[in-house]
Amino acid sequence: MRILLINPNTSPAVTALLAGHVQAMSGDEAAFVPVTGRFGARYIASRAASAVAAHAALDALAEHGAGCDAVYLACFGDPGLFALREIAPVPVVGMAQAACECACAQADRFGIVTGGALWGPMLTELVAGLGLAERLSGIRTVAPTGGEIARDPEAALGLLAAACRACAEEDGAGAVILGGAALAGLAGRIQPAVPVPVLCSVEAGTRAVLAAARAGASPRTVHPATESVGLGLGLERLLAGR
Repeated sequence: MRILLINPNTSPAVTALLAGHVQAMSGDEAAFVPVTGRFGARYIASRAASAVAAHAALDALAEHGAGCDAVYLACFGDPGLFALREIAPVPVVGMAQAACECACAQADRFGIVTGGALWGPMLTELVAGLGLAERLSGIRTVAPTGGEIARDPEAALGLLAAACRACAEEDGAGAVILGGAALAGLAGRIQPAVPVPVLCSVEAGTRAVLAAARAGASPRTVHPATESVGLGLGLERLLAGR
């Protein structure tokens, strides 16, 4: 199987971190095709950056999706997820949705911990849009953004562990998602300090996309051919149905 791994941030270092993590998990079962956003923020930390990242994700699908059996949108905010599903001929899995569904399978209520204060309200809206608002015990953010955590994860471990403990002990979470592409691999290091399961969003998404690729294509939304201008040539063609 070939799976397109889209990092809609424009940080090649985060893409490399993701690619190493997911390929180690999948072994010989699948080959991941990692792609970094062609334009946009180095690391998404605002609504504006997320909106641009949704365009970058569509652009990445158009340019690199040929021959792939599934798409993994490897960003915890899932920018452009439903648009990707509208035009992709293969299953598309979003990291945040997969992680939330995984958490709901393990506990009645779940919490989320991530980097960057602006992600709090953005993720609250995302979870509500997934129909899981009643299952969410709370969202806690730490001051360093995901990009800063990626550059110095050791400095953030204590903050992340404390936030995860607070989700469990103060908010009543039965499981906590450690959310963010740049936080790949940190959940296991934090787990000994937290009394409930700590779920890695990258790993949850990887398991989900492997399952989706095995299952094969799912029904697509009918996408009307759309004439557009100013986009990358690949995306213009994809939107036009060519």
